[in-house]
Amino acid sequence: MNPFVCEELAGGLRIAVVTETYPPEVNGVAKTAARFVEGLRGRGHAVQVVRPRQNAADQGSDVLMRGVSIPCYRDLKIGLPAKRALQRLWSFRRPDVVHIVTEGPLGWSALQAAAKLKLPVVSDFRTNFHSYSSHYRVGWLRKPILSYLRRFHNRTLSTIVPTASMRVELARLGFQRLRVIARGIDTKLFDPARRDASLRASWGAGPDEIVLLYVGRLAAEKNLAAVLAVHERTPGSKLVLVGDGPERRSLEARMPNAVFAGLRTGTDLAAHYASGDVFLFPSLTETFGNVTLEAMASGLAVVAFDYAAAGEVIESGINGSLAERGDTAEFVSHAASLAGDPARVRELGARARATCAEQGWDKVVQQLETVLMAGVNAVRDARFDLREAQGRRPEVARG
Repeated sequence: MNPFVCEELAGGLRIAVVTETYPPEVNGVAKTAARFVEGLRGRGHAVQVVRPRQNAADQGSDVLMRGVSIPCYRDLKIGLPAKRALQRLWSFRRPDVVHIVTEGPLGWSALQAAAKLKLPVVSDFRTNFHSYSSHYRVGWLRKPILSYLRRFHNRTLSTIVPTASMRVELARLGFQRLRVIARGIDTKLFDPARRDASLRASWGAGPDEIVLLYVGRLAAEKNLAAVLAVHERTPGSKLVLVGDGPERRSLEARMPNAVFAGLRTGTDLAAHYASGDVFLFPSLTETFGNVTLEAMASGLAVVAFDYAAAGEVIESGINGSLAERGDTAEFVSHAASLAGDPARVRELGARARATCAEQGWDKVVQQLETVLMAGVNAVRDARFDLREAQGRRPEVARG
């Protein structure tokens, strides 16, 4: 069902959200997009989700478009061009604003269709695709990808980024009209109280043994060489990796004593977090890194590089441990030190949990709502001015 085919909402906006990834797909972009949609609907807005059909059984209430699997990410889809279909859809019942989450062919089609219909557009910068190129032996594509992303986002009224440091970095690269909106965390789901002794026992970990935990895709761009280095430096520690991806078989061969728990979701994922002790986040290509907040809320001592979410919320030595960005030796040293200091791990984990108390989703969704409304008002004001200049009665049509 198209949620715009309904009675006019009192004070609410009609928002079209275009994304090439959405639950039940498991990744940070999908989870964040769903949280925003849920939050906006909870605040009285009609939200239409436009996304690729994930499989033949996908019969959800969203607007489903054609898609194909992404190379190296066979479990994820990318939308195919759909400009005409989106023009027809939005001509029938106009959204007040279009929010484009991803920059693939479907996102580009949405940008073109919105321009044709003179709809305001707000975009998200959620994935460093230009940084991924070097991890897949196509480093020569970095500049063309960056050029495309810059052209894409600079055609929108605002581009939302998750951290202040990302805003500075993208501004230096020529991106315009950047707005910072962080990510929230569900502290009821991710909670130290979900620690499970039987789960730890299944990993071969005793009550007082330090468990090093990694959660995320097992893929080249996640810098898992740093996790391997920690494993080699701490042979007596238990290492658990939650997630799946193209590097899994290679990692299993190189770390036969590690536990590969596979993909986990919901309360099962939350229990895996809470049952660890030290969280390893080695990635150097994140725009934010939702897992950082999930681990902190779960009461873990996080070891990460000083950028993205970790650089924003962790005070090294106070509520986590940060290494200089790209300094693998320092990263490994911090992890090894914590692996041998259970009291320090508990101290950092408790402070990490306390840090997340003010990181709820309600505040974040409200910030997004403000940006979307600003986009709507900018277009309405432009129409108003134009009609005044033409000597007509200034009116603003809705729908």
